[in-house]
Amino acid sequence: MKIPETLIQKYNIPVPRYTSYPPANFFYEEFGASDYIKAIETSNSEWPENISLYIHIPYCSKMCHFCGCNTQFTRDKDKMRRYTEAVKKEILMVKALLDPGRKVSQVHWGGGTPNTLPIELIHGIMDTIRKNFSFTSNPEIAIECHPAMLDENYTEQLVLAGFNRFSLGIQDFKQEVLDNVNRNAPKVPVKEIVGWIRSYPDTSVNLDFIYGLPFQNKETFTETIEKAVEISPDRLVTFSYAHVPWIKKAQKILEVKGLPEANEKLDMFEAGYDILTKNGYSPIGLDHFARNTDELSIAYKNRKLHRNFQGYCTRETTGQVYALGSTGISQLESVYAQNEKNPDKYVELINKGEFTVEKGYRLNVNEKIIRHVITEIMCNEYVSFDETANKFNTSPNEIVKVLNYTPELFKGFIEDGLLQAPGEGIFKVTPTGRFFIRNIAAHFDPNLISSTKKFSKAL
Repeated sequence: MKIPETLIQKYNIPVPRYTSYPPANFFYEEFGASDYIKAIETSNSEWPENISLYIHIPYCSKMCHFCGCNTQFTRDKDKMRRYTEAVKKEILMVKALLDPGRKVSQVHWGGGTPNTLPIELIHGIMDTIRKNFSFTSNPEIAIECHPAMLDENYTEQLVLAGFNRFSLGIQDFKQEVLDNVNRNAPKVPVKEIVGWIRSYPDTSVNLDFIYGLPFQNKETFTETIEKAVEISPDRLVTFSYAHVPWIKKAQKILEVKGLPEANEKLDMFEAGYDILTKNGYSPIGLDHFARNTDELSIAYKNRKLHRNFQGYCTRETTGQVYALGSTGISQLESVYAQNEKNPDKYVELINKGEFTVEKGYRLNVNEKIIRHVITEIMCNEYVSFDETANKFNTSPNEIVKVLNYTPELFKGFIEDGLLQAPGEGIFKVTPTGRFFIRNIAAHFDPNLISSTKKFSKAL
């Protein structure tokens, strides 16, 4: 599939990524710990009933220049131990406010680099979770790993800790690319690491890549994705590098080395898309791919795909997200709450028995409607005003009013072949429109028109 240059030029503008609605840069500091406590208590009677736990590990052994995460360099094991002890205390603080009848359907470790931690610290947190929560019959226990920091024994210990999904941050197979973004390459072939993981029953593997980095082009990225297909992960992600140097100053280094233009980035994505879809993978949302038999692919085909801060999931496995650790964002039905970003201050407050929320957001009914519409477009590439009205026990006319919808807003997308409107109040994203789905979603966001927030470009 080849995207016309005219569409690239027209739609490569700054828009939110919509991993949440409203996006995190709309959160406000007036929302504090007492608000979060009330929100947790309220969440016990809200949907979804299941619990998702997110564990944020804010440490890396080396700082990659492309990184947009809230993380810091350290190899101080005592510091890591103090931090994980605080996380265990926060787990107990949250647990005390939750209905004991609710079950955990997801646990996700992110960062930073979770496998920077000594394995006994990971076991300590997982033991605390198991002792204090009950689980659904088939929970997803996932961890993001830097493959350069995995060996066979550490991998085995992660499985023994309960992890059944591993996301390996490969980024690129080319040494030149890795060297120029300050990232270590794995010490053993990735295929061998995947073999270690798959030697255990009921485990699955994601491989994560980034396109848009210095010294990448269509040819080199094609080679990388072809190599990935040979390894045959269960899921694969091709993230578009988000250049936000006003937030992450280290990214300015990449400007000096030379970043690909938007059309070059799209060439890379198109190449990866074609290879993956011809080799048994279904496109999921904006940048994910899953084997055709994977539960995400099945959910997408049935329009039951969902998304939270941790990534794509099914509506059956999703839960309200309770984030633990510095900078983690809890994603409850009616509230978002972000923890203190500084790990040392986080530890200090938790040790005093205080929640560390530094900002958050309370959604009203209208914002929940907008969130639903944007989520449906981003995940299932389809939305119906009638179905949305039924979900919120209101009328289609009220949905139109909440969205400030007018047909003129979407006329350009339809004329450009990016969106179809097969019925009144029904919208379906076309295969070409998938590449511009952030732009389409933004047009369902009435608050974006007056916003002065800064975002990365769509492509």
